[in-house]
Amino acid sequence: MWALFMIKKVKKQRPVNLDLTTIRFPVTAIASILHRVSGVITFVAVGILLWLLGLSLSSQEGFLAASDIMDSFFVKFILWGILTALAYHVVVGIRHMLMDFNYLEETFAAGQRSARVAFGITVVLSILAGVLVW
Repeated sequence: MWALFMIKKVKKQRPVNLDLTTIRFPVTAIASILHRVSGVITFVAVGILLWLLGLSLSSQEGFLAASDIMDSFFVKFILWGILTALAYHVVVGIRHMLMDFNYLEETFAAGQRSARVAFGITVVLSILAGVLVW
């Protein structure tokens, strides 16, 4: 009982920063956050793409409707974004697997290098996806 009384008396001296614009994330944190975001985008995109596939396979009219949908610039841009998110998720997933199997060091410097390499590979794959879509 006395220990609980002492815990309540201790004043916490931790700094509190509520201004999110001043927080600087390291590149490894950005890579991790974007990996989770790209996973969510890919998960949602699977439903949309399955609906489009079902429409195209339903009948000849359904195929023509799906083809008309895919001719829109906006839809092509969304498809390019989906492919970019998928590429990023796969590249960073491979990076994580290489770290788990001890092929990459788990130091901060090695993490920064591998995150930057993953960003670079994703940019190249994104450009190739843009060429594929358009």
